[in-house]
Amino acid sequence: MARLFSIKPALTLKGRKFKGIRGFAGKPTHPPLTDIPVAAYIMAATFDLIAMFATDGSETAHNFFIAATYVLAFGGAVSVPTALTGFGDWLKSTQKHTQAWRTANVHVAAMLTVTALVAVDLVIRWGEDLPSTGAVALSVIAGALVSIGATYGGSLVYDYGFNIETSGDHPVWHESETDVYPGDH
Repeated sequence: MARLFSIKPALTLKGRKFKGIRGFAGKPTHPPLTDIPVAAYIMAATFDLIAMFATDGSETAHNFFIAATYVLAFGGAVSVPTALTGFGDWLKSTQKHTQAWRTANVHVAAMLTVTALVAVDLVIRWGEDLPSTGAVALSVIAGALVSIGATYGGSLVYDYGFNIETSGDHPVWHESETDVYPGDH
C-alpha cells in the first residue's frame, strides 16, 4: 500500500549544515519570519481603513484603531529578527552585481522603508484613541509597500532559486516509498 505522508524528512535538522543566524541548509530562518510582519502590516492597514470609515467616533472605530496599533507593534517587533536574518542571507548568499543581488537590494530598500514608516506610524499613534489621517495614510502606504517588497523577496526564491538548498538529491520529489533525508542520495 502506498504511503500518503512523509513527515520526518521535512522536520529533521540532522545532516543539514548549520549556518548561524541564517538557519540550516534547506531550513533558512528568514522566510518563515517574513510572514508575520507582512500579514501584520496588511491587517493594520485594513483595520485602520475600517476605523476611518466608522467616522462617528464610535466604539467600533476605536476598537479597530487600537487593534491596528497592536498589530503594527507586533509586526514591528518581529521585523527586527526578520531583518537580521535577511541581512545575514544578503551578506553571505548574494553574489554582488548579479540580477539576484540587484533584486535583493530592491527588496531590502522596500522593507527598510516599511520599517521606518511603521516606526513613525507608531509614534503618531502613541496615546491616540481614534485614527488620524496621518496614521491611516502611513499604515496604508506601509501595507502597500510591504506587499511590493514581499513580491521582490518571493521573486528571489521562485524566480532565481536564491538560497534554495535541498536534501542533496535532485529532484527531491522522485517516486519512491523511501523517504530521503538531508545528506542522503
